[in-house]
Amino acid sequence: MESLLLSFGSLKMEWYNAVISLVLAFLLSSVLALVYEKTFRGLSWSSGLLQSMVLGPIVSCLIMIAIGDNVARGIGIVGSLAIIRFRTNLRDPRDLIFLFAALGIGVACGVRSYLTAVVGALVFSAAAVVLQFTRFGQRRNHDGLVRFQLPADPAVSARVVEVFSRIPSHFALVTKRSVAQGDFMDYAYQVRFRRDADCDALLIELEKISGIRGLVYVNEQTTVEV
Repeated sequence: MESLLLSFGSLKMEWYNAVISLVLAFLLSSVLALVYEKTFRGLSWSSGLLQSMVLGPIVSCLIMIAIGDNVARGIGIVGSLAIIRFRTNLRDPRDLIFLFAALGIGVACGVRSYLTAVVGALVFSAAAVVLQFTRFGQRRNHDGLVRFQLPADPAVSARVVEVFSRIPSHFALVTKRSVAQGDFMDYAYQVRFRRDADCDALLIELEKISGIRGLVYVNEQTTVEV
């Protein structure tokens, strides 16, 4: 009878620890998912991937709690997981790293290494924010591309250069070619702005130039580097 009471007491303590581990895994993975959402700059958004970052750590935490120190359980769970085939393709390696970090947080919570889970989540999140907003590893130096056509007149071209010299912080001529049997010149400029409002100001000033046509601005800030 005494051993039965002790076993129930041990079960109560394990249930309490399991709740703490699962709740902490959920909270830390939610923080990680929020950081991913705020620092995402790609083109293809997946809500399923974001939810996987929250649900995956809970599953990995549950598995680690179930295994505990039992080697036989570990072998059985690994064998059962080997039957499942995951065929989801992740185009961005950054997505894979975030998922792997989320699963690592779940494993740390499952083995009750709470300090490791908290510190790891905070350090990883801080590193992701710093790398994203410092544009670490990005080779693109311009904000967008401006295309337009002008009459083949040196005075008009000089007016365009004056506008580009005054508004953007930096500009570079990409292409210049003759169109309409030499009556017009087609231009493409890469530009970088000091403020977001400078883009509208540039387009307004260019529209004032006599004879300009086909004015188009292509934003390059949110595109994925390939």
